[in-house]
Amino acid sequence: MNKVNYSKQARKSLEAYDYKTSIRIKNAIEKIPLGDIKKLIGNKVPPLFRLRVGKYRIVYMYENEQTIKIIKIDTRGDIYKD
Repeated sequence: MNKVNYSKQARKSLEAYDYKTSIRIKNAIEKIPLGDIKKLIGNKVPPLFRLRVGKYRIVYMYENEQTIKIIKIDTRGDIYKD
């Protein structure tokens, strides 16, 4: 089991979703590295990854071997816009 840290933006997004959706996302995060995961292209250091949970995407990175940093949680259409 990895330790999970949430960014302020990710925590705020998670709280905005209904209970059922937020539980589904949290369960998927706890199961990392299982699931539909892809490494994002264009980021060299640190490498970013995305986890797909239905129409939602979770962008995260590994802070170290035991810690995962959740950067952003959003829908498919909005997650990659910055």
